[in-house]
Amino acid sequence: MKILFLGDIVGQPGVDAVRALVPNLIATEPLDCVIANAENVCGGSGLTPRQYRQIRSAGVDLITMGDHIYRRSEILSVLEAEDRIGKPANFPREAPGREVIFAPARNGVTVAAFCLLGRTFMRAVDCPFKAADRVLAEIGDRAKVIVVDMHAEATSDKYLMGHYLKGRVSAVLGTHTHVPTADEQLLGTTAFIADVGMTGPYDSILGRRVERVLAHALDFVPTPFDVATGDPRLAGAIVEVDPATGHAQSIRRVMIPLPAQTSP
Repeated sequence: MKILFLGDIVGQPGVDAVRALVPNLIATEPLDCVIANAENVCGGSGLTPRQYRQIRSAGVDLITMGDHIYRRSEILSVLEAEDRIGKPANFPREAPGREVIFAPARNGVTVAAFCLLGRTFMRAVDCPFKAADRVLAEIGDRAKVIVVDMHAEATSDKYLMGHYLKGRVSAVLGTHTHVPTADEQLLGTTAFIADVGMTGPYDSILGRRVERVLAHALDFVPTPFDVATGDPRLAGAIVEVDPATGHAQSIRRVMIPLPAQTSP
């Protein structure tokens, strides 16, 4: 079976890329399951209920988040009511949202996904390794196909988790830094890449307007880091998994530009 995992969806350009390109990819690859990180959708930080519905209606089966999960208070109702969107599993137990989420793939196989935050140059969070052990124990026999979104700043945090979960999950796929890396590989039976890249505008500074970020870097005067609009692309990775064992068989990067004047 094939699973598409999309990196941080940034702003409306990222949503447009998902809505325009994912349905075709589901048909042509073909894809059995689509997972996406959506913590940067609303103006580059957070997610609204309307955007959640747009992404889900485009064919995204499961949505992971990250450190900006609660930037938009209106998403709290979605996190409490919906079972296809999850919080970082190493957030406090009291934090709203599910630690692990499940979806039936198009081939009928159950897919589980959860997100972990790294601790280097990030906000203080619980131990991601202990959180991973706890969630895997909770999953138990419910799913053999398990995808982990390792949302971290430091590449070392991502590699450490990849090796810690090697042979225990189907994939450990990095997000958060928005820059795709060229290190896709199989760690035994676990697919790994340090960062799948950003789904959003690449004529930018990590999805934000170049002139705004550059001006702030030069004069330190606070200014809104508006989402850019140029060169939107869909970025992620496709992982092939043996549905009977959950073992990854291959991983390849995906980078698809949104055709000019495309409107979903």
